[in-house]
Formats: sequence, C-alpha cells, structure tokens
Amino acid sequence: MSSKDRKSAKSSNQLHQNGHLSPFNFGKLFDSDASWDMDQLGDVLHWIRQIVAILCGLIWGAIPLVGGIWIVIFLVLSSAIVYCYYAMLLKVDEEDFGGRGALLQEGLFASITLFLLTWTLVYSLGHF
Repeated sequence: MSSKDRKSAKSSNQLHQNGHLSPFNFGKLFDSDASWDMDQLGDVLHWIRQIVAILCGLIWGAIPLVGGIWIVIFLVLSSAIVYCYYAMLLKVDEEDFGGRGALLQEGLFASITLFLLTWTLVYSLGHF
C-alpha cells in the first residue's frame, strides 16, 4: 500500500456516519504518515508558536532580559521550532501548503504580540 493510499484511508476513517469530522487525534501530531489539510496544519503551527511565545516571554521576563536582540532571538527560535516540526518531524511537502513562507508565517504576528505582552508583564511584575 503506497503512502498516498494510507493517507486517503486515514482521512476517510476520520469521518463519522453523519459526515462530520471526528475530534482531533493528538497522536497525529507526531505521525509523519498522517495526512494534513492546510487548516489543520495551520492551526497546529499557530498553537506551537503561541506556546513558544508564552514560554519565552516567561523566561525572558523572569531572568530579566532587556533589549531588542531578544525579540530577534525569539523570532529565530520560534521559526526554527516550527520549521523543524513540519519539515523534519512531519515531513510535509511545503509546496502543498503554499510554500515555506506561508508555513513559517502561520501564527507569527499573534505570537509576537503574546510574547511581548508576557515578557513585559512578567518583567514588570517581578522586577519593579
């Protein structure tokens, strides 16, 4: 059975009898053979970025780190994590999802906002 056949069989197994999609399967997050549509993969990449933003904001604010270089480091770290996740762990074809830029930009602006908010809040509450 080819990988395309396995992917289509898995996606057809996700449908309930009434035609609605089944609840999200967390085992799919680490399955390189799982089939993804753009919305599902976009949602996963978005939430990975949000988790990274909160963690970095908490760490940056608690240490306390200051300066614009830490924003750049967050952007590089967040993008590297997202890239490693979809390219190395899931092994999805970037071109099927709009290219590398579309995948790397998924959830980026919301994560920058959340990172800055968390960093500023933790820094201000903990060090003033």
